[in-house]
Amino acid sequence: MCLNWWICLLLFSGFGVIPGTTSQSLDNCTLIFSNTSVSSTSRCDSSKQCDGNKPCSVKGLCTVTGPTVIDFRGQMNSVSDRCEYTLMQDQSTGFSLKANFMERRRRDVSFVDSVTLDFSQGDDIQLLQGHRVLVGGSPVILSGSVQTFNGVGLSKDQTGFTANISLNGSPVSLFFDGTTAQIYMDVPVSYTFTGLCADSSSSLSSRLSSDSSCQQQYVEPADDTINITAVIEKCNILKSAPFSSCNIHVDPESYIIACTETLCKYPAVDGLRCQFLEAYAKACQNSQATVQNWRTAAKCHHPEPICQDKCTDHEFCGDIHGNTDCRCRAIYASEYTEKNRLGGPTVCKDNTVSLTLVGCLLKENGIDYTHLHLNDKNCTGVMDPESHMLKFNFSSDSCGTEIMTKNSQVIFTNAVVTRNSSSDLISRQDKVFIEFSCSHPTPELQNVAFKIIDNSVEVFLPSGEWHYSLTMKAYSDAAQTQLLGSNSDVRLNQKIWIVLATNGLDEELFSVVTDSCWATSVNSPSSSPRYDLITDGCANPADRTVHVMGNGQGTSNSFSFNMFEFSGKEPSEVYLHCQLQLCVKKNNSCEPGCSGPFRRRRSLRYRRGAPALISMVWTP
Repeated sequence: MCLNWWICLLLFSGFGVIPGTTSQSLDNCTLIFSNTSVSSTSRCDSSKQCDGNKPCSVKGLCTVTGPTVIDFRGQMNSVSDRCEYTLMQDQSTGFSLKANFMERRRRDVSFVDSVTLDFSQGDDIQLLQGHRVLVGGSPVILSGSVQTFNGVGLSKDQTGFTANISLNGSPVSLFFDGTTAQIYMDVPVSYTFTGLCADSSSSLSSRLSSDSSCQQQYVEPADDTINITAVIEKCNILKSAPFSSCNIHVDPESYIIACTETLCKYPAVDGLRCQFLEAYAKACQNSQATVQNWRTAAKCHHPEPICQDKCTDHEFCGDIHGNTDCRCRAIYASEYTEKNRLGGPTVCKDNTVSLTLVGCLLKENGIDYTHLHLNDKNCTGVMDPESHMLKFNFSSDSCGTEIMTKNSQVIFTNAVVTRNSSSDLISRQDKVFIEFSCSHPTPELQNVAFKIIDNSVEVFLPSGEWHYSLTMKAYSDAAQTQLLGSNSDVRLNQKIWIVLATNGLDEELFSVVTDSCWATSVNSPSSSPRYDLITDGCANPADRTVHVMGNGQGTSNSFSFNMFEFSGKEPSEVYLHCQLQLCVKKNNSCEPGCSGPFRRRRSLRYRRGAPALISMVWTP
């Protein structure tokens, strides 16, 4: 099983010193080690340097690779969250070196993702994935020659970044290749600093992130493809040739433990096993003990070209079907993969439809986004170069959208499909069919009765993510300028104009049909007595005061009638109720057949599902 112990060994030029002890030699210095700092009096031992009357200096190495920090004393700890930490802070100069950790393929394992050189004055320098560097938040292009920013000498080669800085006249060098950060220092032993490189167990005091969400822990099922015995064997290669030639200079135990503990939980993909071996080889090189031909012996190919194109914050550079590209980070991807989706939900708004697919998920599923289109092959998605999100956007009656009615709903359906060319002899693309829809449901029966207090009656009818509203208003004039309110006097036999209107529907696609309107003497549309004003979309032929205008022609219509009261009812309240239907204009006749000397049976070509009911009440 995986080993889990800590090494307490100081990696200063390959010699081990127990923290809390004093080491002496014939040189004119004495070096004392504590748990968090180093200091000297007068003598240097053989592992330190003493130049005349100058203070003793010490050479040190801190390695941060994967989730593991091996501090200057050889102590090892792992970062288990996705927060930013201080690796090294010098309070005398105000300089600090920070590292940010992020997850990759699994949510429960973090990796060093970027490093930041932070100064009390001047621009910060960020070294990021993809060989990208930001100075003061702005990208800069580095070459093989050294360029100086804020006193830091920066250079880049095919392996990664190198940053050289002087702290109080002493050199500190940082190397970062996107997977491993290594800090080399040659400073006086009186130099004190804090951070994970000083004490890898100081994660609580070194954590910088104020957002507690980065500390959330995830529990993932064990990867049953990992062979623990094989992992231990592969990591122990650091004790074998050609690495063994360096063992007396750099103790391999911390690197072996880091390799073993990580690969027992995380698969050896994206060059991860070789990452730990390379970190050890670089430590050896720094100690003037270069390991020859280790890549051949360890079967580690030279690093693949990194993702030069910018990976977004929700991506990392990894292997996708044999190619190096931007993969989705596990926490971000889980929002979609747990629902077996490749993108967000359909967004229906103002009779337009949009669907967004995640670019890195498409890549991981072997889907080339340039081969995708909607039912109309001319309607393709647009890839956002910054977010790597593929967006399809169209109106509800375009791009081959199909319109149908089902269960009292008007449904708009389209699909993302793979381009199919009959001229192609072969295809290396999986077929894609992602169907999505928006709907305008005809709402269930509602009874919303109001006094005329706020000048109108308004009912909001939710339709999935599309919404429209229905209003009923009463006027005392044909021009519909004199709105009847709670203080309006309505006399018997006075002509009243009722306007039924919707807001939020596309008039090119829909018509609203007033199916029926009737009056009752109590607040119940099913009560008796009942007096019909409109039936089957047409005026009651027995009441010559009723006139219906514009029914089925658009998203609003109106009718008029002379006011009445129910005989023998005290008080004489009149409740007016109307039922309405949505009618899809395409291939449909939405206007009821009410014209001519004889009333014809009106068209029933629109769907008569569960209607909308709206009511109004007043006392004439």
